Amino acid sequence: MGRAFFMLLVLFMTNQVSAAIEAQHFADPQLQQRYQSLVWELRCPKCQNQNIGDSNAPIAQDLRDEVATLLREGKSDQDIQNYMVSRFGEFVLYRPKLDPVTWLLWFGPLLLLLVGGLAVWLLAGRSRPRIEQANTNELSDSAARLASLLKEDDR
Repeated sequence: MGRAFFMLLVLFMTNQVSAAIEAQHFADPQLQQRYQSLVWELRCPKCQNQNIGDSNAPIAQDLRDEVATLLREGKSDQDIQNYMVSRFGEFVLYRPKLDPVTWLLWFGPLLLLLVGGLAVWLLAGRSRPRIEQANTNELSDSAARLASLLKEDDR
């Protein structure tokens, strides 16, 4: 039983090692850096929230190869991003362009924070008079009770 488990574990680990992502190598270090930057900026069309540099999906491998090919052809980073957007849409970009279609994406969290802060401020302002009234009533009750205790003590 232990031996079979160990063999399955080794087999599983071997599969994980063979699935490691290969890297493209460039003679020019600047080109290598651009390649790394691009594969981390482009989202894998198949995987959930992974870039093509981090994904093991076959399409991510194809896209990494395509990025390397386009870089070797002398395309600019913007040309490569435009090419990817033309094939897969804006989804492929981790940081989409700021335009009317993406305003909610860029400013939605700030808008949500402002609306939440306004709601908290309004609710806190509405409950403040009730809390002050309750405190005033409690103080007057305590004062009356103290006065009655003092009267009893004087007798």
